[in-house]
Amino acid sequence: MPRMNAAQRHGVEFTLNGRKVRAEAENRMLLSDLLRHEIGLTGTHVGCEHGVCGACTVQIDGKPARACLTLAQQVRGSDVRTVEALAPGPAELSPLQAAFRRHHGLQCGFCTPGILMSLDALLRERPEAGREDIREHLSGHLCRCTGYATIVEAALAAAEEQWKEETPNA
Repeated sequence: MPRMNAAQRHGVEFTLNGRKVRAEAENRMLLSDLLRHEIGLTGTHVGCEHGVCGACTVQIDGKPARACLTLAQQVRGSDVRTVEALAPGPAELSPLQAAFRRHHGLQCGFCTPGILMSLDALLRERPEAGREDIREHLSGHLCRCTGYATIVEAALAAAEEQWKEETPNA
């Protein structure tokens, strides 16, 4: 991505994965480019660059959003979470990531970060989500490897674990 001169760049401040950040971005720079090329978080993948595939999905203020359709300047003052924020530590996986691993919910892995961010948002909002909720939530994601069955199974397992944690007498 070509660098613009300093006069064409403007500061954008937002919270990224729990930390306040300030970055420089030109007015038409996409959030996906800011995250990957300026900040160095490459977990957010860019596939179609048209918002169709879902690989670039992040969370903005807790809601899934396509980073390839969001201007960097639009997240000013927002809370942005990327796939890098899911794991509690460098050698740990989140319950959702662990379920994907156990149920073989990924193959090539290209679509996985966006799917994880969408499902994480769903399960945070509705840990009791069922099979049809999960399938509907995945409808905006393209995966050419898995056929979605293992992804749905992994999400159901993570939902069950999360539901049990939030309702200990269930």
